[in-house]
Amino acid sequence: MTYTGLSVSFIFVNLLGLGLASGVSTNSGWETAYHTSSGALLLAGFDGLGGFGKFCGVMVALGLCSNVVPSLYAAALDFQVLGKVWKAIPRYFWTTVGAVIYLVCAVAGRDQLFLIFQNFLALMGYWLVIFITIVFEEHMIFRRRSGFDWAAYEDKRKLPIGIAALTSFLIGWVGPILGMYQVWWTGPVASQVGDAGADLGLWLGIAITAVIFPPLRFGELKWIGR
Repeated sequence: MTYTGLSVSFIFVNLLGLGLASGVSTNSGWETAYHTSSGALLLAGFDGLGGFGKFCGVMVALGLCSNVVPSLYAAALDFQVLGKVWKAIPRYFWTTVGAVIYLVCAVAGRDQLFLIFQNFLALMGYWLVIFITIVFEEHMIFRRRSGFDWAAYEDKRKLPIGIAALTSFLIGWVGPILGMYQVWWTGPVASQVGDAGADLGLWLGIAITAVIFPPLRFGELKWIGR
């Protein structure tokens, strides 16, 4: 049910985004709004609904604010997972620190932050597929039968050292570097696709990581034992 609910909501919102993006190329008013900000484009899309459209714009803005809450909570948990010392610091402290950081970034970079995040989030996509590939192979190849010892999550003597994962992660970045097609960098492989080039960074990152991680992890288990 959770998966269905998330999928339906994501698909609905993405379809709305596709509609707005398509309208930018055919509606001059939307194009002007798009060059102002993404928020202005949303308001332009709601223009035809009159007062109700403005209400929808306010609800979308509030929804964006509330969407930060789960991320802040997850960030607080991430800090506490770092070790027993970090866990002793109350979770509300980390959520407050995170809120202050994103508020300062939003106010100080309000004129350029959207462009910065557009470029930065592209890097996040490359990082994410490499990470998912490592986790997927660890689960399917090395933990499928033995499972995970959930009671040992705080015992560093029983946890993997992470040499195989870190090495695979770093080597896996060769794929995005060779295959990414971004405003600030075009990899040598990406530039060879067609006349305009194409972004192959995600797929190259997955492929290289998928090949590198298993032998390294087998070696880690053989010589280190965990």
